Amino acid sequence: MSSELLIVIAGVVLSLLFSYIPGLKDWYDPLLPNAKRVIMLGALVLSAGGVFALACFGKYDLVACDAAGAWNLLEYFVLAAIANQTAYQLSPQ
Repeated sequence: MSSELLIVIAGVVLSLLFSYIPGLKDWYDPLLPNAKRVIMLGALVLSAGGVFALACFGKYDLVACDAAGAWNLLEYFVLAAIANQTAYQLSPQ
């Protein structure tokens, strides 16, 4: 499985969690659409930052802990954001 596919799956799973997990869904549903987008992007940024931190501590090798790895992670972040927002739009509300 490629790293691109993994990050896209992570973006979709994050969207589905906010759409279907009862406590999370109840908190998330009444928010304004712009707030929902910011929260999703924030969660993706935290996830990407966590992946990079784990790579730098030698616990995870999905990306390299250098400038090239950071650029790769930025590309992955964009893919995850696209997958996340698409999954949200396609999932039943």
